[in-house]
Amino acid sequence: MHFLWSLFSRKPALRQFALLDAQGRCQAFKECSLPPVGEGWVEIDEIRLSWMHHPLPARARISQRPAQAPSHQPLAA
Repeated sequence: MHFLWSLFSRKPALRQFALLDAQGRCQAFKECSLPPVGEGWVEIDEIRLSWMHHPLPARARISQRPAQAPSHQPLAA
């Protein structure tokens, strides 16, 4: 029964991150729902293995996401 409920439950969207070294070269990729802990991680729009050990293109970065508003806001009367 749990399996059936899991088919219809909402799953957190996965986001892509790249770990950059001091020179701005990509050292690792990670896909997760929350930002990784530690310095050097930046959010990117997609993972491309060709970026590994190369400078991350500026177009790949995603600007900081705004803080999410609560999903249950009261309706105005």
